[in-house]
Order: sequence, then structure tokens, then C-alpha cells
Amino acid sequence: MGNFDEFPNQVEKSCCDSNNEIIDGFLGNNEIICHSQVWHFASAPDLCPMKVTINTNKPETAPGYIFIAPYEYYSTPTIGQTGTLIMDQAGNPVWFRKSSKYTQVRDFKVQSYFGWPVLTLWQGTIAGTQSPNPSRPQGEPLPGGYFQIINQHYQVIRTVTAKMGYTADNHEFLITKRNTALFLAIKHVSANLTPYGGPSEGYIRNYSIQEIDLQTDELVFFWDALSNINPIDSNVSASSAKESPYIWDPFHLNSIEEGPNNTILVSMRDMWTIYNIDKATGNVIWRLGGKQSDFTFGLNATFSWQHDARFRSETEISLFDNACCGSKNPPEGTSRGLILQLDYENMTAEKYRTYYHDPALYADHQGNMQQLPNHNQFIGWGVKPYLSEFKYAGNTRENPSSNLVYDMQMPNHTYRAFKSEWVGSPLVPPDIAVELLDNRGTIVYASWNGSTETAAWNVLAGLTPYTMSEVVCNTPRTGFETEMYVQLAGPYFQVHALDGYGHVIGKSLLVKTCFRHPRQ
Repeated sequence: MGNFDEFPNQVEKSCCDSNNEIIDGFLGNNEIICHSQVWHFASAPDLCPMKVTINTNKPETAPGYIFIAPYEYYSTPTIGQTGTLIMDQAGNPVWFRKSSKYTQVRDFKVQSYFGWPVLTLWQGTIAGTQSPNPSRPQGEPLPGGYFQIINQHYQVIRTVTAKMGYTADNHEFLITKRNTALFLAIKHVSANLTPYGGPSEGYIRNYSIQEIDLQTDELVFFWDALSNINPIDSNVSASSAKESPYIWDPFHLNSIEEGPNNTILVSMRDMWTIYNIDKATGNVIWRLGGKQSDFTFGLNATFSWQHDARFRSETEISLFDNACCGSKNPPEGTSRGLILQLDYENMTAEKYRTYYHDPALYADHQGNMQQLPNHNQFIGWGVKPYLSEFKYAGNTRENPSSNLVYDMQMPNHTYRAFKSEWVGSPLVPPDIAVELLDNRGTIVYASWNGSTETAAWNVLAGLTPYTMSEVVCNTPRTGFETEMYVQLAGPYFQVHALDGYGHVIGKSLLVKTCFRHPRQ
């Protein structure tokens, strides 16, 4: 619950200019981005997140809000503002924190920290988002990136950076059951790439897995790819370094997860391989996929360019199979969610469940698959701007609409998409805007960015700040911003946010309109 009592009933501002006229019907004179796919709010004019399209929404969906971080590369127009966005299933914003022009966000999700739900994310600048000719390979995080942990009041309570000269990588940040931070980080290592078909004076993008004690900031675990994995097995030629400032990325780690028996499951996109690593020794226990796979694959079980490998059990692994696109045109496969059944005795991997989009999507990078509490599968399609929810039984490439219960289309893409339950209680007061309708009354707009507990609104009005009374009561909240009509009243207005029990949980500041209404 927000601590609304600490905000006095002071006048916020007048919504008129020096000529005593309404300024665009809004509080203030903020520049509004005009586009049919962008939200505009009278009570929060500085927030302009993208609008989305709901293609499918069936009753079998799991409860929860949707968590994404929309952004685009320089060559693609961005619709609305970028940043962190929580939405309800109808596509209405619930919380939006806009990013600056030079900042992107990735891996925005809900985790647990000392038993409390928190939001976590990577924030920084990604090469290729600010310039058509970046100095680093497109998509690479630039130095200066960091991770954030945010509490239910939307306060940043912890910032984490990488150690040992590495840059915090934008693919993965996990809070472990020990309340430590496990994450990926990158560093360029100078190397002679001629044995691999590249330039003699080049660099290898090395990845490390780092674990930080969040209480002491001490590095408690470190593992790096170049010391443990032979780059010769990469599916990306070292000759690509000639096109990417002499930087070769043979590994491209994009997910990590702690597994059973003190192991770490690691996905390396450019190797087409998922590795199980002994955390105590750093040794590779087994390799799934790629040129040196320890498993043989059954029908339709192979994958390529994958993301987001997760243990579902000791014998089941899920992943987002990009299956696309490399240098081939048309692409070699259809992107999908995939669950594999592993047989350690015979060292085989069989297809167990598949999840295809309708229509088929070919996502050459990014993407994830999350198992929801009711065992539905939630998929973010990466560079293809969709997210979907499927019943656990899944579908086939020939029948992609089967068991699809939710599908959203976005004008921008997001690295990952998640669905989680969340309770947000902002400490800032609700927002209000007032629009006068000549002698026909007043429209009051109310919103509270981040509040998940607001169920309804009351409007108060009065001739003075000391004679306020309720003029509209218990109006149900509608989307991000609720619009309420008030008969001639004022000139002072305020809104109160109510929870589901009718209790006041937040009060806006007062706002004064441009003239006094005559006494009735």
C-alpha cells in the first residue's frame, strides 16, 4: 500500500496559461508523440508507451501480468517510448518506466529476493540502437551496463555490476535461492584468428559466468567460456570478424540456470549447444547439440541458434529453438518452443512437446519460453514482435493453432517476455488532470502508474481547498487512466484511489481549474 498520507493536500498546478485558457486539456505542456499505436494520457502526459494488438485471448490463460522491455535497433523506427512495461492481458499499461534515448532495457522479469517479490533487469546501451555504424557488433552491450533490483514500491534497492574487467551482459541475471546474483558478462580478448579462418589481429568475445554475494558484493564464483570450450566448434565463422570490428563471437552465451547436483545449464547460441557444467570443477559434464553432442537426437528433436535453456526436471529441458536464420535464405527452420526428454543411459534426446506460432515465425535472434504455474507455456518470439501462451499439450507445425490460448502482437520487439503475478504499491501519489467543458461540466482523469491494487476512484471538488467533498464515488478503474464526468463544481479537484474493499489507498495532489464555478 502506498504511504499516501505523507503527501499534503497542496495545489499541484493550475491547468491554464497566462491568458486563463486550457493548455491542450492537460496538466502542463509536455510534448506528445502522435501515433495511432501510442498511448496518450491526460493525467500522465510524459508517458507514451506503445499500444498492442490482442489476437487471441481465451479463458484457459494463467493469471498474471505481462512483463516486456520494448526497444528497436537504429534501422527500425521505434513506436512510442522504450523502457520497462507491465501490461494486463487486455494490453493496458499497468506500470511504465520510460528509458532515455541512449538507454535500453532487457531481461525484465519478476524474481524473489529474501522472500520478497522484486523486479530485475539489465540496463545500458546496446550497439546498433544509436547509430547505423556502431563501433561494436550490433546487439553487443557497451561498457557501463548494469543490473537493477527493484522493490514493490518501484524503488531501486540494488545495482549490480560485473567484476574482473568484464561488462555486464544483457542476456541473463538471476537471483539464486541463496540470495546471490548469477549473471553473464563479456570481455574482448585479443587473439590470432587465422587458425579459425579470421584475421591475424582480432578479438574473441569471451563470456564469463559470475556470481556475486549481494550483501558483500564479493565475487564468489567465476567461469569463462574461452578457458573451457574450444571455439573451433562454433557455427559462426571467424571470417565474420572482418565485418564486426575484428571481433569474433564463437560462443554467444544467452542463458544460464542452476541445475541439480551443483550444476549450471548454459546455452551457447553460436555453438548450437546446451552445456551442463559442474560448478565445483568447471568441467563440462555433457553437451546437448552442436558439433560435439554427447546425445543423439530423435525425429524433429534437433535445434539451432537456441535461447533460454531451462531444466524442467532432471530428464527434461526446455528451450526456445530459433532454428533460424544463419546465412541461409530462405531460413532453415521454423522457430518454436521445444521440450526435450533426455535418456542418460542411452544418451538420446527425444522431442517431448513443441509450440509453434500461427502463422509461422522465423526469429533469427532473441526469444524465450516460460512455464507458468498452471503448466501453460508462455513464449516471447524475440525479434518477431509477438508473445503467446499455450496449453501444456502444445501443437505441431502442421496444426499451429492447437492449444493456443493467448497471442499479442506489438509494434516493437522485446528480448524476452514474461508473465507473472505482481503487486505494485507506488509511493508517489496518483495523477490527476482536469478538462473544463465550458458550462457543460468537467472531465477528471485519474491514473496511478504502477498500482495494481487500485479498483475504483472517488473525485472530490470544492470552492476552496478546505471545503472539498465527494462529487463522484466508487467509479471502477478502466485501464491505465479512468475518465470521469463531473457536473459544474470546483475550481479545486482531487482524486482518491480505492482498493477492492473500498478503502482509500492513495490521494492525488490538488489541482485548480482556471475559473470558479458559481455557487449553486
